[in-house]
Amino acid sequence: MSNFSIIDIIVSVLTAIGGWEAIKYLLNRRAEKRKAEAEAGSAETAATKELQDVYQQMIADVKADRDEQRQYINELNDDRKRLREEREELRQRIDDTEKKVMDLQREVARNGRMVESLRPFICGDLRCRKRQTVTISENGGIENKEIDIDIDPINNGEL
Repeated sequence: MSNFSIIDIIVSVLTAIGGWEAIKYLLNRRAEKRKAEAEAGSAETAATKELQDVYQQMIADVKADRDEQRQYINELNDDRKRLREEREELRQRIDDTEKKVMDLQREVARNGRMVESLRPFICGDLRCRKRQTVTISENGGIENKEIDIDIDPINNGEL
């Protein structure tokens, strides 16, 4: 054993142990790399699932908001329809009222013309044979105007 010294033996043993450790390191490194790749893949899958959940929630929120807006629009349309019906009813009532007012104005004018046409035959003094025009003031007072018209009333005795 002269060729080998203790140092050579120690170096040989350490080299053998180091080589074994190197092989073990290489094998472990591959396993760790695969494990890290698997963990990265599962993390990516989890992130994708979370992103998909967020999108699903956003879609649900948008649908709920759209349904709420659709309901609000339908309510507004119903209100508008009801207001239009009320407006048409009020217009009809206004038209009817205007027609009644015009008919009453026509009736008052006709009665006024009839009274004016009868005025010469009306006497303010029922005892006389002469027709005296009578003017009724706004406060209800009677004013006589002397006009010399000699007209006999038709059944003078009945007056």
